[in-house]
Amino acid sequence: MTIKEIFDAMSYGPAPEGNAEAKAWIAKHGGSFGHFIDGQFTKAGAGFATANPATGEPLATVTQGTADDVATAVAAARRAQPKWAALSGHQRARYLYALARLTQKHARLLAVLETMDNGKPIRESRDIDIPLVTRHFYYHAGLAQLAPTELPDHAPLGVVGAVIPWNFPLLMLAWKVAPALAAGNTIVLKPAEYTPLTALLFAEISREAGLPKGVLNVVTGDGDTGAALVASPVDKIAFTGSTAVGKAIRRATAGTGKALTLELGGKSPYIVFDDADVDSAIEGLVDAIWFNQGQVCCAGSRLLVQEGIAPRFHEKLKRRMDGLRIGDPLDKCIDVGAVVDPIQLATITEMVNASEGEVYRANTPLPAQGCFYPPTLITGLGSASRLMQEEIFGPVLVSMTFRTPAEAVELANNTRYGLAATVWTENVNLALDIAPKLKAGVVWVNATNLFDAAAGFGGVRESGFGREGGWEGLMAYLKPRAATKALKPVAPFPEPATPEAPALDRTAKLFVGGKQARPDGGYSRPVWSAKGKLLGHVGIGNRKDIRNAVEAAHAAKGWAKTTGHTRAQILYYMAENLSARAEEFARRLRDMTGKAGEAEVAQSIDTLFTHAAWADKYDGAAKSVPIRGVALAMNEPCGVIAALCPDEAPLLGLVSLMAPAIAMGNTTVLVPSDPFPLAATDFYQVLETSDVPAGVVNIVTGSHTELAKPLAGHMDIDALWSFSSAPVSKLVEEESATNLKRTWVNNGRATAFPIPAKTILAQATEVKTIWIPYGE
Repeated sequence: MTIKEIFDAMSYGPAPEGNAEAKAWIAKHGGSFGHFIDGQFTKAGAGFATANPATGEPLATVTQGTADDVATAVAAARRAQPKWAALSGHQRARYLYALARLTQKHARLLAVLETMDNGKPIRESRDIDIPLVTRHFYYHAGLAQLAPTELPDHAPLGVVGAVIPWNFPLLMLAWKVAPALAAGNTIVLKPAEYTPLTALLFAEISREAGLPKGVLNVVTGDGDTGAALVASPVDKIAFTGSTAVGKAIRRATAGTGKALTLELGGKSPYIVFDDADVDSAIEGLVDAIWFNQGQVCCAGSRLLVQEGIAPRFHEKLKRRMDGLRIGDPLDKCIDVGAVVDPIQLATITEMVNASEGEVYRANTPLPAQGCFYPPTLITGLGSASRLMQEEIFGPVLVSMTFRTPAEAVELANNTRYGLAATVWTENVNLALDIAPKLKAGVVWVNATNLFDAAAGFGGVRESGFGREGGWEGLMAYLKPRAATKALKPVAPFPEPATPEAPALDRTAKLFVGGKQARPDGGYSRPVWSAKGKLLGHVGIGNRKDIRNAVEAAHAAKGWAKTTGHTRAQILYYMAENLSARAEEFARRLRDMTGKAGEAEVAQSIDTLFTHAAWADKYDGAAKSVPIRGVALAMNEPCGVIAALCPDEAPLLGLVSLMAPAIAMGNTTVLVPSDPFPLAATDFYQVLETSDVPAGVVNIVTGSHTELAKPLAGHMDIDALWSFSSAPVSKLVEEESATNLKRTWVNNGRATAFPIPAKTILAQATEVKTIWIPYGE
């Protein structure tokens, strides 16, 4: 080319990154790796090859982990955990600081190895992934230092089992390892079978930090190895991966008492309004969907563009797609690298070929070999189209148009997922109006794919539960320090041989949609006192009553839009009205349980006051993130919360669950104590006189054992709490996998009521992180 032609084309020349050092590290291990257990590598066993997806070249052979290997690693972590937890926060902080410094020191090697193993462009590994890894260890060194004084009533869970995906191998390791170690846990990590090498390199580096043996263990293998880790006697599973596997893990851990966090798939909307800076929105879209070849759980894979600018936007987008450079990921001039594996490439190809939409593939050359797929845009789809609903996990963007902001929100939320969303508009009022309406754990305004260790990341709906990063992420690796006792099932008092029945029959109804309602089945049962007196009858609710109650709760969704002050007033009214009838409720409790009820009523009133006080004070936070802007962590209501209320405190238990839930803007479906239900049916008379809007609180009496399954399996319930003395915790967790609703169960352990306010308020809210950059 002539000089003139070069300046006219302005094309990039190759800028290859050397990989000799990474190959030398692999060769140092003989090209074959065992597991990293108890501070050392095991002898390599039978396994499989991991290959460079850009070339197909085998890189190394890693060992297929067996159940015995997992057991050995868990035993090593268990031995190491007491001593690790006994260290001071400062001592653990020093180790995490050392890990941060060492990831900086070895950043080049880590980045090159990551690109070779995963196929992502070296610019992404070098400039995004590895710096974020370092940031997470620095940040969590700080949390380790502060946790003993800031969270004195919390203790580590014990041994954590972590299963991570192949799209961000080392970053996902950092997201799990850093908070686990900061909190005083030890960990067994199972990296993805496609991309295990940087996890093994990190394990080797951890020895340079002097990390005690057994604190970090890495077991390689496929899905069977991950399943063995999930089934092992660990105290928590932290999983990032597909929704299907997440549901299987939820079922597998049900009833085991293991803590669980899931960061799963997404189908994130990328909303562009007609006043947006179109060129900036297109550059943001390139990062949203073609970053890491679209193999990102929060990829902006659903473009929703306002109708008036859609033709111009799509045309400019296609021109930008044609300019993307695809090729050797180790070339620093490459924009789009290789798909991780031929199996994933085949999946992407099949889904696109089966599309009914108009498919545009970028007019840019592809390498002759390797797992490459061109950036692709598909238009002309309906909202129910398969590709609008299912995660493709590749460089494929699907697009629809909208006319109004309300339609944009409706289309954005028309998905089973809820991980992330992006909003582009020059109107900050519009952006801040839309962001809270989107069903997503993270919302980016005029930006995309912003991450930081200080800002919680995670989803709602079938994108999982739990947060990674920030104080909220650390809390997922801690438990209350107080010990608990086994909970004994409570049975109602039996009918006496010579019953004492009043002349006037009294049958308490259900309370649904602000009205008393007869049970659908038409059945009721007697409630006897300890002395053989018939106190009344109570309706026996069934699944149809649950359906009606959930529908009523959804009809009251406007409750979430009321101010905290308004919700506080209503809770104060409840306390006032309960106080006026304190003697009556105390008498009712004494008759039902045979125990004095005055103290329980007084505590119930106090609990209503407490959560009235918190209704307008449970604040979010502006996170200290390294951008010119702000990341707002907003506490939003979960939605519809159902609860199986405790038997050991029939009134206080119900109030302790109801008050924080509605204080935060949730609506509720409550199943009161099974043996002692009349305190709840008396309480709805308090609700009727306290200005509680219809549907905010719904009460369905009946058997916890019978009602747990329809509650847990209901697709329109967002969270389910169980403090029942009936053995239903396993059932609740197992059935909740239908829509991955959040669960909070007692696992057959007694709970001290009232529950500490901040503990239960965290359960009653979801943290939504809204990123708002500012400036020109």
